[in-house]
Amino acid sequence: MRILDVLLTPAEFQRLPNRDLSRSICVVFDVLRATSTMLQAFANGARAIRPAMDIPEALEWYRDWPDALLAGERDGIRIGPQLTGGIEFYLGNSPREFNRETVRGRRFLMTTSNGTRALRSCQHAAAVLIASFANISAVAERVLDADPDELIIVCSGTQEASAYEDVLGAGALVDRLSPKLQGVRIDDAAHLVRNAYRLAKDDLLASMENSRNGRRLLNLPDLAPDVPLCLQIDRFDFVPEMDRNGVITRPI
Repeated sequence: MRILDVLLTPAEFQRLPNRDLSRSICVVFDVLRATSTMLQAFANGARAIRPAMDIPEALEWYRDWPDALLAGERDGIRIGPQLTGGIEFYLGNSPREFNRETVRGRRFLMTTSNGTRALRSCQHAAAVLIASFANISAVAERVLDADPDELIIVCSGTQEASAYEDVLGAGALVDRLSPKLQGVRIDDAAHLVRNAYRLAKDDLLASMENSRNGRRLLNLPDLAPDVPLCLQIDRFDFVPEMDRNGVITRPI
């Protein structure tokens, strides 16, 4: 690895389509909650997830994947018919919804406020990895095994701003990679996220009181249990990847 960059805001990842990523691995974090939810879906047997930029795109693809389940949120709430012209999405963006009975063997079309946009921005990279705390060690191992020319860690953020929980996720990855980063050109954001994680790692849940997303979810009784679930470390030992067609699968 020669270069390690961390992108903290949507303004940064929105520029990725104009970059040559043919020798880059992009690791995408949306801890609360898109990438955490995708991991839960694959753990329970989901067949594939295709992330859409927006609701109209998801509905357009639904004609091609009529067997798929529509999933997604806006402002944290499952997408309802008022946003689609009459179609209600089957699932929202809570990992607790993606249980084995619901998802096993199914394909999903998913659109979220930030996470799916972040994933699509780096679709043309050599590899795009889905990451959260739940598979952080597996992601670090996958990156080290691949030894890419450039590693780009993408924080999905909240609306158009950075998100503290994604900063901590990115920091956890940089921290695990640190022993192997001698001689790598590391940007300042990588140092910032690693330091933030080291300060917060002993009580990640308490840190969510300083996260806009964390506070919002914790104040919604139906969604509050998602927060501690999304912060659990190394529940899974696999790393889903998105291909050049924008379809995410779990490697066999």
